[in-house]
Amino acid sequence: MGLSLAAIGARVLRTRSLVRAPIALYRAGLGWLLGGRIMMLEHRGRSSGLRRYVCLEVVERPGPGRIVIVSGFGERAQWYRNLRAHPRCFVSTGRVRRAPARARLLGEEESAAALDRYRRARPRDWELLRGAIERATGQPVRGLPMVELRLRRRR
Repeated sequence: MGLSLAAIGARVLRTRSLVRAPIALYRAGLGWLLGGRIMMLEHRGRSSGLRRYVCLEVVERPGPGRIVIVSGFGERAQWYRNLRAHPRCFVSTGRVRRAPARARLLGEEESAAALDRYRRARPRDWELLRGAIERATGQPVRGLPMVELRLRRRR
């Protein structure tokens, strides 16, 4: 019997080299190959102040220059904790490279509403994501913290 998609997704989420593989594409200027649903976030380490990178799925684009992302590992995710400490960051997605942005952590109600919109818009993707997160963390998904990134126009 083969592995389910959720089991494969959980393995990917727990394998650092696989999770970080898209970063190399973005840093080489090839992030557009991943389309508009994946983005790279460049943020500062809250203790070290060093640049950090993570690729994440775009949950929604509620308006021009606004992107909502989800923390599948909750508030303990390093990138989430770093944005809480240092909300200024850079976003690369599609053909946009290193656009300056500011992060706003969404409240519980806003996060739940965004997650509900995602569930309705992409039911298959949601089931795969939920299953992978639950297998990787060993806990049921009850709610997930969301972050809105507001991209600033370059002058």
